[in-house]
Amino acid sequence: MVAEPDVIAASDVLTDLGFTPVGELGIPQRWAFKEPARLAGTNTYVIVAGSLSLRNHLAVRDTLRADSALRAEYGAIKKQVGAHAANIDEYGHGKNGMVQKILAAAGLSAEERARIDASQVPSHDELPR
Repeated sequence: MVAEPDVIAASDVLTDLGFTPVGELGIPQRWAFKEPARLAGTNTYVIVAGSLSLRNHLAVRDTLRADSALRAEYGAIKKQVGAHAANIDEYGHGKNGMVQKILAAAGLSAEERARIDASQVPSHDELPR
């Protein structure tokens, strides 16, 4: 997490460490990096401090940690969707309504939730490997 003016410097450090930049991938102000072989299985990003993308991530995490009823509902939705989803993209879309409910409970405005919902995240088939 960096201030907006530091995105390029942070990205350069990761690139120097062997990470490959793959872009925002539909999530504004969050740049993804493919990990080097020695760190296989990790997810690494540079994200702008205070951005809606970061607030989205933290709102889901913090709300689920704090609200056991929502956490249980989210877990049930994940199991239900996971049992029927044909792939990871369908799984993600199947959870969307619940994620919107969590974001509302976290206090994100209707406009912010609409912006998050409108993000054009590419399918996993479209992602660089």
